[in-house]
Amino acid sequence: MIRTSDELKWYVAHTITEYENKVKDSIEKIVENRNIGHLIADVKVPMQDVVEEKEDGTKKVVQRKIYPGYVFVKMIMTNETWYIVRNTRGCTGFVGPGSEPVPLSEKEVERMGVETVVTPLNFDVGDTVRITEGSMEGFMGEVLDINRDRKIVNVMVTMFGGREMQVEFDFRQVEPLE
Repeated sequence: MIRTSDELKWYVAHTITEYENKVKDSIEKIVENRNIGHLIADVKVPMQDVVEEKEDGTKKVVQRKIYPGYVFVKMIMTNETWYIVRNTRGCTGFVGPGSEPVPLSEKEVERMGVETVVTPLNFDVGDTVRITEGSMEGFMGEVLDINRDRKIVNVMVTMFGGREMQVEFDFRQVEPLE
């Protein structure tokens, strides 16, 4: 049984080799014809530029699929969307254990180059934040430094009866105190 979700997530569909763009186009046409853009918001075949050298020594930039045999679909998983993607000609199924599609995490989406995830910053240097994930979940500390390029924040956390420790966290692991 396919579970429903309230938010759009990225799923990976496995395709027959060289059918990636056909699967993408077919899904996009179905979405447009059925007017279900609110359920299936995006379909991608991630590409990258590669420099090829020809026999005569000239170089040419061509686009290559980063993940041959796969199509990325941003959708709300319902019985209808599962059926549409799964039964698209050239699609062999979703990536996941058994027949259960597993959405990609935000980190996977960004690392794989599917989509750039923008993490809003609601804090600044000197603010007090609460750690929301990991082994230090629930602790609080003061923001010492923010590295926007690496998307990390250095926090001075007080623990063990007043001992201070500087710890590095991902932006998504902290939240400002209200």
